[in-house]
Amino acid sequence: MKPETALIHHGYVAPQDFRSPQIAVHKASSVFFPNVAALRDRNWLDKTGYTYGLHGTPTTFTLEERLCQLEGAKHAVLLPSGLAALAQVNLALLKSGDEILIPDNAYAPLKSLAEVELARWGISHQYYDPMHTESLAQAIGPQTRLVWLEVPGSVTLEFPDLPALLRICQSHGVLTALDNTWGAGVAFAPFHVFPQAQAPLRGVDVSVHALTKYPSGGGDVLMGSVTTCRDDLARTLKLSHMRLGFGVGANDAELVLRSLPTMDMRYKAQDASCREVAAWCLQQSVFAQVLHPAIATSPGHAHWRDLCADGQADSSVVHRGGSAASLLGLRFHARLSPSQIDGFCNRLKLFKLGFSWAGPISLVVPYDLKTMRQMAEPAMLEGGYVRLSIGLENPEDLTADLAQALAALH
Repeated sequence: MKPETALIHHGYVAPQDFRSPQIAVHKASSVFFPNVAALRDRNWLDKTGYTYGLHGTPTTFTLEERLCQLEGAKHAVLLPSGLAALAQVNLALLKSGDEILIPDNAYAPLKSLAEVELARWGISHQYYDPMHTESLAQAIGPQTRLVWLEVPGSVTLEFPDLPALLRICQSHGVLTALDNTWGAGVAFAPFHVFPQAQAPLRGVDVSVHALTKYPSGGGDVLMGSVTTCRDDLARTLKLSHMRLGFGVGANDAELVLRSLPTMDMRYKAQDASCREVAAWCLQQSVFAQVLHPAIATSPGHAHWRDLCADGQADSSVVHRGGSAASLLGLRFHARLSPSQIDGFCNRLKLFKLGFSWAGPISLVVPYDLKTMRQMAEPAMLEGGYVRLSIGLENPEDLTADLAQALAALH
């Protein structure tokens, strides 16, 4: 054998009993088969074998199974971003003539997807007010195939009555898909029967998770997942996933696998810091409203308390129990101009201007809610609005940063 051939077809195979805290990173496009029969018979759908790198490796199969453990699911597929995961659900489960319902406070790119691509393909949509269950009940029609749920709402963090919304959908035989990025598999179990419901109630049909956020935790990975407990939906999702050619990089999968063991601790640490910052913000007269599910005056607080906490009232201004993630909304009094609010954001030092959340660095983004919402309470649209993502910094340092930026407003 010539040297150049021997370098490619070297006979050494390393021992296979190596074990360490982290799984090996398996990279592949081609996957070798021992014989023609194996090539023809092997099935990647049930994770009993490998056929092509795009359809799974030991690294991606392991990540999928650990995500199932996290969310209480049976099946998972990985996508290159959270938005791609949202798109995957729509593309796999909908056809021309179907209708989807989307909460008015949903993640804006999901709404754009419905308004442009899905509309072009003959899939219609309606928006509903998730804070008023009758809005959803009235919107469901004979063509409604899928209802999107988001808990809490994107940007403005209103917390809907999820069991009530699910009961309406299930009574109409309509599929439900939840954007569970905020809950992350920590705050509540999306697929379990809800024990606080008045009658037995199963969970959602599909959960979408932007792994970019808490499962990654480093602000350096883009990835999403779709999980389900239903075998029929899993097969539909997996086959659509294969036909569309979605895949994730092995090194990105490695980073998420490495971060998963610390996710629960990071989630709770950022949650605790966020509540400290929220309590401080409540004392600042410049804010007309502070939005955070654990705050008693935040929209839907009682629904959050029932689903994510202990269901009991708390005498503190910011509820101490349960899980509430690391996002915080600040609505300024209307007397402040947009340029003043932009100046406040620009003066922050520890908070960086940037999208996403759940990374180690705190972030801030100003929003014009009037351009984003159709069904918001009128008071919500008064004054400028800023969303904070609390990172892993000390909360006293973060409130000091907010204080120095607010001082310039006066």
